[in-house]
Amino acid sequence: MSPVTVSRALAQLAAEGLVVTRPGAGAFRAEPREAGPAAGDTSWQEVTLSADAAAEPVPRTVDASGVLVSLAAPPPGVIEFNGGYLHASLQPERAMASALSRAGRRPGAWARPPVDGLPELREWFARGIGGAITAAEVLITAGGQSALTTALRALAPPGAPVLVESPTYPGMLAIARAAGLRPVPVPVDRDGVKPELLADAFRATGARVFVCQPLFQNPTGAVLAPARRGEVLRIARAAGAFVVEDDFVRRLVHEDAGPLPRPLAAEDPDGVVVHVGSLTKATSPSFRVGALAARGPVLERLRAIQIVDTFFVPRPLQEAALELVGSPAWPRHLRAVSAALRERRDTMTAALRLRLPGLALPHVPSGGYHLWVRLPDGAQEEPLVAAALRAGVAVTPGRPYFSAEPPAAHLRLSFATVAGTAEITEGVRRLVAACEEAGDAAAA
Repeated sequence: MSPVTVSRALAQLAAEGLVVTRPGAGAFRAEPREAGPAAGDTSWQEVTLSADAAAEPVPRTVDASGVLVSLAAPPPGVIEFNGGYLHASLQPERAMASALSRAGRRPGAWARPPVDGLPELREWFARGIGGAITAAEVLITAGGQSALTTALRALAPPGAPVLVESPTYPGMLAIARAAGLRPVPVPVDRDGVKPELLADAFRATGARVFVCQPLFQNPTGAVLAPARRGEVLRIARAAGAFVVEDDFVRRLVHEDAGPLPRPLAAEDPDGVVVHVGSLTKATSPSFRVGALAARGPVLERLRAIQIVDTFFVPRPLQEAALELVGSPAWPRHLRAVSAALRERRDTMTAALRLRLPGLALPHVPSGGYHLWVRLPDGAQEEPLVAAALRAGVAVTPGRPYFSAEPPAAHLRLSFATVAGTAEITEGVRRLVAACEEAGDAAAA
């Protein structure tokens, strides 16, 4: 069996208390657990938590299920079509280890960093955005999720509406609901958000925030069309609203993509756009370094909230990020990932069209790490997801990506979290078996 399978098995045994792992020594049988103290009575918390919710204008819903789908590792032997990060074979592990080692030897590497982030790292992110953005307008964050949380808390009070793409990233919906905000969906097609519906939503709700992913949108893979980019900014500016631009996979472009459009922030002189960028998707889930960029008074509010929440991003991690992106290994890694993602995307696309022609694939993206497929009319997601897991492949249901009732059943299928193209082919074969099982059950 593979080292990954052994590692997962040991982790499961450790979680069950059957073994104890000691770094550098090995894994050992755990001592039998002694009976613990009698359990206390926590039933009082139901009353307290319910009372808090009743007092809020929009009850906070802290539901991480939509995020956990892409974070939880499936059981051993299950092919992972539901992940949200690069497979270990695609991660720059050696380059990251070397960068971290060099970073630890930098003068002052373990001292307290500037609360806004290391100046050199802020400058690197500013150059990546382009336009008139400067290092002084960038804050270093602990990954994109943290940056989105800070942005929504800064820009919208509890109870306020926030406009979101439909469908959209479940983690962002979870952030909004946990903050007591009301996500209001604005439909997306293959050219991105529909400007006329965005304008209607601003007028109907009075919202002051719109969250979008203009490049390789999650989950549809759409890229905001050139004709719509300026229109979106104009509509938001007229509404006195901010646009939170989640530029999460700019560094996961496919080999055949061609020139990418600039971030919206690069075309915004008026401070409408609050830009979110991250290194995590292109490196490792544990390499949590991202950035917020904004212009005008809002920057100070973003800064204050981040300081209160986290103080700062650990300096060794920031130093390691600088070492990584400044090394010759970084452009080589991006080129290798670009080629690998294109090959994997093409393999999955061809296998789906050959083996599962009933699944509609309206758009094949040239960036990102997944495909968004629509199930046949009348099909249900949950039975298929369960059947797929029994067949040995984990897939992501589409329902968590919608803030309201979805127009149809969907699946999101990741091609970046598997070991290679052979595993993609096998995963689609298992998905065929799952579809047959789910279809038989539905017919019965």
